[in-house]
Amino acid sequence: MEAVLKTQLPNGLTIHLKEIHTAPIISHWVWYRVGSRDENAGMTGASHWVEHMQFKGTPAFPPTALDKAIAREGGVWNAFTHLDWTTYFETLPADKIDLALRLEADRMFHSLFKPEEVESERTVILSEREGSENEPLFRLGEAIQKAAFQVHPYGHEVIGNPEDLHTMQREDLYRHYRTYYHPGNALIGVAGDFNAQEMLYRLTELYGAAPAGDPPPHPVVREPPSQAEKRLEVSGPGETTYLQISYYAPAAANSDFFAFTVLDSLLSGPTSLNMFGGGGISNKTSRLYRALVERELTVSVHGGLQATVDPFLYDVHLTLRPERSPEEVLAVFDDEIKRLQDERVSEAEIARAIKQARALFAYGSENITNQAFWLGYAEMFASYEWFTHYVQALEQITPEDVQRIAQTYLLPTNRLVGAYLPTGSEAAEDELV
Repeated sequence: MEAVLKTQLPNGLTIHLKEIHTAPIISHWVWYRVGSRDENAGMTGASHWVEHMQFKGTPAFPPTALDKAIAREGGVWNAFTHLDWTTYFETLPADKIDLALRLEADRMFHSLFKPEEVESERTVILSEREGSENEPLFRLGEAIQKAAFQVHPYGHEVIGNPEDLHTMQREDLYRHYRTYYHPGNALIGVAGDFNAQEMLYRLTELYGAAPAGDPPPHPVVREPPSQAEKRLEVSGPGETTYLQISYYAPAAANSDFFAFTVLDSLLSGPTSLNMFGGGGISNKTSRLYRALVERELTVSVHGGLQATVDPFLYDVHLTLRPERSPEEVLAVFDDEIKRLQDERVSEAEIARAIKQARALFAYGSENITNQAFWLGYAEMFASYEWFTHYVQALEQITPEDVQRIAQTYLLPTNRLVGAYLPTGSEAAEDELV
């Protein structure tokens, strides 16, 4: 693995640089430690809305010129807001990367937040949310997330609650921007075809004279331990029944996370932590696929564990066949969980689960954009060493580790079970039970 130059400017800006000279391409990411976890009641969705506003221009980069400039140089760019972070990236031909460097430095400090643009984006985001509300899995997932976190801000969706999206004003968003968008709360990761010392010099030119900014507030909130299983139902339009079974799971920095990853690979099939995925590995050898899909109880099964700062959820999503009931499917699911808790997993099955998880991780880490992604992503919840030691950590997992995770976390008292029950109509109100 190529060496990474890691440094921090006097104003607190963290910089990670990785030279990769396999192609004349550079990928540049700017990460901010702010996400829905940092939002209080009345401000839910602010981080995502601020991300939208970052594409609405600065004095030096009018909004109509941004897309054209990146496209003209043969590049791609985007941004994402998550529970714990917000990130922006550009991947460009190596000789054109200075456009991205100047753009991100400018919008860290000089985004305009014009009132008319704020109102325009309010309409866009409310429309985006309304579109999501037509999706059964969004409805079900939001209901479970809200029920799972009564205290912790993980309880609201990244896009925010409708009432807050209607009432937040330009001043609220601008204050959020100025609180979290500054060098002391940011990390820049660059990978590709460049000289690290020259890149560091350029970034220092762009950011070095800027003030660090005040340390932003990051809530330290502990969700009380679950004492009983929670069940809920959501009804809505459509013809398909879905089940979501969510267990409280460890934070990414917890050593249990790696054993849980292997358990996920064994139980529902490997999933990628990288937002760009990769690999396309089938989950047909997983236990739940064999128990539920092959026996024609469900159409599909998918599991997923997210890397987060605080403990979040391990979700299993099941799409039921029309003739099957949620109770029938849940009973078979629970039999598989009990088998995992009671019977030692074979060495061969563990080896296969580790191999699949390791392969998916490798596929999702190989190109230059993904290499640059990992320079910052792992730092948002742990450290870059978490990424470099990931494969080694997986390979150390034993059958006993997987059984212990199942016995510790996959308990009825530690989970939520949600069912989406279709009404068959085109539109219906949610009903929570």
